[in-house]
Amino acid sequence: MLQVITGGAGFIGSHLTRDLLKSGEQVRIFDDFSTGRRSNLADIATDVEILDGDLRDIGAVANVLRGAEVVYHHAAIPSVHRSVADPRTTMDVGIAGTLNVLLAAREANCRRIVLASSSAVYGDNPASPKREDMAPSPLSPYAVSKLADEHLCQVFHRIYGLETVALRYFNVYGPNQDPHSHYAAAIPKFIDAFKHGVQPTIFGDGNQTRDFVFVEDVVRANRLAAATPDAAGQVFNVACQQATSVNLLVHLIAEYFGLNSSPRYRPASPGEVLHSLADISLAKQVLGYHPRVSIAEGIAMTIEAMS
Repeated sequence: MLQVITGGAGFIGSHLTRDLLKSGEQVRIFDDFSTGRRSNLADIATDVEILDGDLRDIGAVANVLRGAEVVYHHAAIPSVHRSVADPRTTMDVGIAGTLNVLLAAREANCRRIVLASSSAVYGDNPASPKREDMAPSPLSPYAVSKLADEHLCQVFHRIYGLETVALRYFNVYGPNQDPHSHYAAAIPKFIDAFKHGVQPTIFGDGNQTRDFVFVEDVVRANRLAAATPDAAGQVFNVACQQATSVNLLVHLIAEYFGLNSSPRYRPASPGEVLHSLADISLAKQVLGYHPRVSIAEGIAMTIEAMS
């Protein structure tokens, strides 16, 4: 059956594409390549159908979803910082684009939509770990767009019977993350800095904590979300359930290279969440999801892939 991945040229989407191909699935990718990279798909380009287009174009989205069994919806503008600088585009792509996906999926009789959401919806709620039943408190336009997407998915499930599952990703990392993007995630930036003998930069005091989850675990969560009957209509945290400070993260990467960390510190970014740790009990219970890769193992694999 046909599997569609919006944002399939991105970091997570390209890993998911490879996993689906290994299972013998037919895969179609929809991406505007604003943040996704063709190089992420270079070795599998002849094995997948790649369509270039914009989520805001309902005609293009309807064409992409025709005949699809499952849609893994990863396309978005994946940056808190960019959403603060340009909230309108984040909302247009994130909310109107997701609505187009849901409308087209309903029309095409797709079996299930798996939405890539974000732990950003929790904001700076001091309660820890974060549970799916906590009141959200988004601190950025990006977080607001993801929360709206979750609600749209649940409404389409309740009213129209379209099966939807939302996965709240915590801090995903792994091979093929672009360290040179202006909006690059912390781990590839730190690795790239140490590789080139550059002092890494930490925004804030470095005591902020994150729940880092390896991309292979995220891919497995997506496959479980697509296949588990009881998951329809629900929202799940996807994480490792381990809090790691940014200072410790830099230390672990420096240790791998046999260097002293000695980062430089800059003011924290607006809209940044201070602490983030997941409760993944619901994903374990309903999806059978269990993270397999520790932060130390994942960093080692990521560094080796970037070498």
